[in-house]
Amino acid sequence: MTTRDAATGPVPEIFGELDCDHAPRLRQLLATVALRPGRRLVLDLGGMEFCDSSAISSLIAAHHHAQAARADVALATVPASTPRTLRIVGLDQVFAVPPLGNGVG
Repeated sequence: MTTRDAATGPVPEIFGELDCDHAPRLRQLLATVALRPGRRLVLDLGGMEFCDSSAISSLIAAHHHAQAARADVALATVPASTPRTLRIVGLDQVFAVPPLGNGVG
């Protein structure tokens, strides 16, 4: 995982598997990401190859982190296999899921 800055705010980039072994690292990373009110935290999932329930918990933690900072949160470059999972658990109501292949500036 890496974090880059975009015009709208920080962009953590997730690579590989986001599972019970790696999801805690995302939560730790989120704790270090400074957000300001009105900014946007964008989770770039373009490099994510697999996610499990731990990943879902990490996405919820990202949402809470952004809310606490009075910031927005969004997903970018969502892998084709992920929108269905987000719908099943109801996170499509929390995160706007962009069309496949859409990145973030």
